[in-house]
Amino acid sequence: MLNANSTQAFGMSKYMKFKFVYYGIKKPLRATLQKEILGEMGKPDFETIKAFALLAWEEPEREMQYFAMDLLNANKKKLEKEDLAFIKFLIENKSWWDTVDSLAAHLAGTYFKLYPNDQELKNWIKSENFWFRRSAIIHQLTYKKETNELMLFEFCKLLREEKEFFIRKAIGWALRQYAYTAPENVINFVKNTDLSALSEREALKNIEL
Repeated sequence: MLNANSTQAFGMSKYMKFKFVYYGIKKPLRATLQKEILGEMGKPDFETIKAFALLAWEEPEREMQYFAMDLLNANKKKLEKEDLAFIKFLIENKSWWDTVDSLAAHLAGTYFKLYPNDQELKNWIKSENFWFRRSAIIHQLTYKKETNELMLFEFCKLLREEKEFFIRKAIGWALRQYAYTAPENVINFVKNTDLSALSEREALKNIEL
């Protein structure tokens, strides 16, 4: 590829624990190239974007998945009720925090705002796949005052004893984000819930006690 950089590709892959290969195109250049591509081909409709995302998920280079997620996030309000299976496919394939966190907070978060489905989220929080459990915890990151506090606290309690780093971190992250909206509620929850040290530390990181 014309813009590939093998030195940067190695560093990017190393950062991701060599789980994926890269062209070596960092975000600023990738954004420029994506803009040029879209300028040449025109703005695709959402069905085309979803089809592209599925194709991008088959490619080994991680930047292809990043490009697809950028397109999806820019058009997330066009999600339809039947797109749940599509979102789940992206979460459970080629899973790592760099894709899952974006998919959970933006795509899944928007989907469940448009089409509330508490039962589906309860299925996620009990899933054997911890990326779904993480997604259930963090899907409300952008909700602010629209956060379902009862669900957030319930999910954090359900997973509080898990040893998985990505789950403990997610609990702290979700609580910290909600603390910008309801600090006292988060403080009270943390004080009265036996969370891991990591979750508690992350939850209260930006709160002056």
